[in-house]
Amino acid sequence: MTTLEIYTTKTCPFCVAAKRLLDKKGVTYTEIDVGAAPEIRQAMTKRAGGRTSVPQVFVGDIHIGGCDDLHAAEDNGTLEKLLAA
Repeated sequence: MTTLEIYTTKTCPFCVAAKRLLDKKGVTYTEIDVGAAPEIRQAMTKRAGGRTSVPQVFVGDIHIGGCDDLHAAEDNGTLEKLLAA
């Protein structure tokens, strides 16, 4: 299974919703809290092509995007394919 990373902050409701979806699917992921670490948020922004909002979700080197993007990937089957790769 491919590694999934999710950049979050503690107070973000969209982060909670994204993690809820991943937990429901039984997906193991690494959570990276950018709330208190400007350098980590900067690295996330660069990795996410300029996006500064959280969550930002990556499957391996592939950028899924934010919460809405994650749910869309789940709905259209893309997420399952990426996790199986």
